Amino acid sequence: MFRITSLLLAAVLAGCAAPQASLELDTSDAPYTIDSGDRLRVTVFGQANLTANYTVDPAGNIAMPLIGAVPARGSTGAHLEKAIETRLRNGFIREPDVSVEIETYRPFFILGEVTRAGQYPYVAGLTAETAVAIAGGFTPRAVKSSVIVTRRLGGEEVRGTVPITTPIRPGDSITVRERWF
Repeated sequence: MFRITSLLLAAVLAGCAAPQASLELDTSDAPYTIDSGDRLRVTVFGQANLTANYTVDPAGNIAMPLIGAVPARGSTGAHLEKAIETRLRNGFIREPDVSVEIETYRPFFILGEVTRAGQYPYVAGLTAETAVAIAGGFTPRAVKSSVIVTRRLGGEEVRGTVPITTPIRPGDSITVRERWF
C-alpha cells in the first residue's frame, strides 16, 4: 500500500511540475539592443542644446527637443544615430552628426534563494554566478548548479534553466531555486 501511494504521489507531483525549456542564448557577438531603462548619451555635434543624457522610457522612446519622441527599443546605437539624424535633417539641421553611447545599462534582477534579492546595476561580463555573488551569495537551501533566467528575445519573454556560468544581459531576471534534499 505504501509503495502504491508513493508512486501515485510521485506521478501527481511530476504532472504538476512545469517543464523548463532550455534557454536558447545568442552566443554570437550580436550588437547590444537598447530597451527601457537604458540611459543614453546622445551627442549632436555643434548643437549643445540637443546634446544630453536621455533615459529610454517604458514605451521604449527617448524624448529629444525639436524632434520629440524617438523610438529606441530594439535599436542598436548605430541605428538610433541614423534615426535621430534623419529626423533632425527634416527641417531642423542641414547636416547633423549624431553619436549615441550607452551610459548606463538597465539593471538585472535576482530573486529566490540568495541573501539579498533585488535589482542591481548591470556590469559588463556578468555571469549568473557573479550575479549571485553581487546579491550576497546563495542561501543554504539553494540549488547551486543552475538558475532560471527570464530574458526578452525578439519582443517575447523566454524562460529557461541554464548553467551557473551563463552570461547575463541587462534586463535579465534570475531565479535561484530551492533544493528539496
